[in-house]
Amino acid sequence: MRLDKYLKVSRLIKRRTVANEACDAGRVTINGKVAKASQTVKEGDILEIAFGTRSVKVRVLDVKDTAKKDEAKELFEYL
Repeated sequence: MRLDKYLKVSRLIKRRTVANEACDAGRVTINGKVAKASQTVKEGDILEIAFGTRSVKVRVLDVKDTAKKDEAKELFEYL
């Protein structure tokens, strides 16, 4: 699944366009490497997202095309 879509489905970022902009600005990394929005995300990847002065680091547990609000929390774990 594309990185920007995963960020939206998992609700780490609310909108796909915002996720796209974050990737273009170089604020998202996969396994320590700066990632483009089109990069593929798979289970076990470590994502780090910079939000202003703080950053969020998560491990991808599952990849789904759609997820309800309750299920979205099960797609990743905070590190």
